[in-house]
Amino acid sequence: KSSVQTIGEEQIQNPYTELLVLKGHQDIVRFLVQIDDCRFASAGDDGIIFLWNAQTGEKLFELHGHTHKITAIAPFSSSDASEEKNHLILTASADRTVIVWDCTSGRQVQKVSCFHSTVKCLTVLQRLDVWLSGGSDLCVWNRKLDLLCKTSHLTDAGISALVELPKNCVAAAVGRELIIFRLIASNDGSEGWNVLEVKRLVDHQDNILSLVSVNDLTFVTGSHVGELIVWDAFDWTKQASECNFWDSSVHPDTQSEIKLSQSPNETSVQHLTSDEECVFAAVGKGIYVYNLQMKRVIACQRTAHDSSVLHIEKLPNRQLISCSEDGSVRIWELREKQQLPAEPVPTGFFNMWGFGRANKQANQAAKKMQENAPMYFLELVGDLIGHSSAVQMFLYFGELGLATCSADHLIILWKNGGRESRLRSLTLFQKLAQNGDLQLK
Repeated sequence: KSSVQTIGEEQIQNPYTELLVLKGHQDIVRFLVQIDDCRFASAGDDGIIFLWNAQTGEKLFELHGHTHKITAIAPFSSSDASEEKNHLILTASADRTVIVWDCTSGRQVQKVSCFHSTVKCLTVLQRLDVWLSGGSDLCVWNRKLDLLCKTSHLTDAGISALVELPKNCVAAAVGRELIIFRLIASNDGSEGWNVLEVKRLVDHQDNILSLVSVNDLTFVTGSHVGELIVWDAFDWTKQASECNFWDSSVHPDTQSEIKLSQSPNETSVQHLTSDEECVFAAVGKGIYVYNLQMKRVIACQRTAHDSSVLHIEKLPNRQLISCSEDGSVRIWELREKQQLPAEPVPTGFFNMWGFGRANKQANQAAKKMQENAPMYFLELVGDLIGHSSAVQMFLYFGELGLATCSADHLIILWKNGGRESRLRSLTLFQKLAQNGDLQLK
C-alpha cells in the first residue's frame, strides 16, 4: 500500500475547480516563464516557444527559430526610462544558439550562434544590464548581444545552474563544485568587462542540482545525494548544512529501514525555493521545510507524491504547491503542531522528587526528541488531477490561477471556480443591462 497521503472528493481549501487545456506543443513542455501580470511563455523539447494569455488561455504567438529542444529560458525586460517597457525573452537550445524574442511583436530580435556547446542556463543581471550564459564556459553579454567577456573552458559537463550574488558576483554549479565568479567593469570608460574566478567551493559530495538565492545575505545549494548547504553570500562560507533528510532520529515518522534502501535519486534535491524564514526543498518524493534561523528541518512530508517532486513554490499565504513525475499537482498547508501533553510523573520515592539517574536520563532523552521533532506539519489540502504524465513545473498567477506544464505536451490553466462563476454572472448582468432586457429600478 502506498504511504502517500490521499484526499477525498471534498477539497474545501482547493479553489482550482475549473481548468483550461492549452494545446500547441508537440513534445515535453519543460519551461514556463512569466512575462508580466497576465502573459507567460512556454518551451520544451519541440524547440517552439509559445506566448499565452494567462487570463483567457489565448495563444498570442508561436515562435519558431530553434532546430533542437530548448534548454533554458529567461525574461529580459528593458529598464530604459526613455522608452516604454519592452518585454524580451532569451531562449537557449541544444542547437547551440541563443535567441532574443520581442514579446510584444513575437519577432526574433537577434540570434547568437557562436557557442561551442549547449547553453544550459541563462541569468539576467538587471542591475548591470547584462546577461550570462552558462555551458562549457561562462559568457557575459550586453543587451545588443555583444560578447563582453568569457571564461576559459571549464569542463565538458559545463555549468548547470547560476545564481546572482552581491558585489557583482555569481555562483555557478559545475558538477559537484560551486565556482564563484566576479564581474569587473573596465576602468577606461569603455564597455569592456572581465570575469574572474574568485573561489571554488568543494563541500558537496555529489553533483549540485539546485541553487536558490534567499536574500542579499544568503544562498542555498542542494545536491544529488540529498545535501543542503546554506552559504554566506558575501564571503561564501558555509553557514549550515542538512544531510539527514532520511535520519529517523530527526524525522520520527521515518522508518529506520528506509534509510538503508534509498537509491540516490530518492534523496536528490530536485528543486529549492525560499522565503525570508525558510527554505523549501523537493527531496526525492518528499517536501522538507528547513528553518534558516533554527538551522534545522521544522516540517516534512516524506512521501508527498508517488514519484520525484520536480518543482515546489511557496504561496503568499501559508500554502505550498508541488508537482511531480507522477503527473499530480498538490497544495499543502504548513500548520503548527499541537504541543504534547505533560508526561506522567514517574512512580517511586526517589523518582518522584527528581532524584536518581534514571529520571534525569529519561528527561534528557525526551527533551532531545522534542528538540529534534518537527514543530509543524504539512497537510494536503488540494489535489489537481489533469495531466497524464510528469508535471515539469508551474507558474502561480495569483487571482488568475495556476499554469502547469507536462510531459503529456499540454499546458493546463487551473482557475478559481468560484471567482470565474462570479465573473461570468457579472458579465451576463452587464450584457442584459446594456441590451435593456433588465429593468433597473
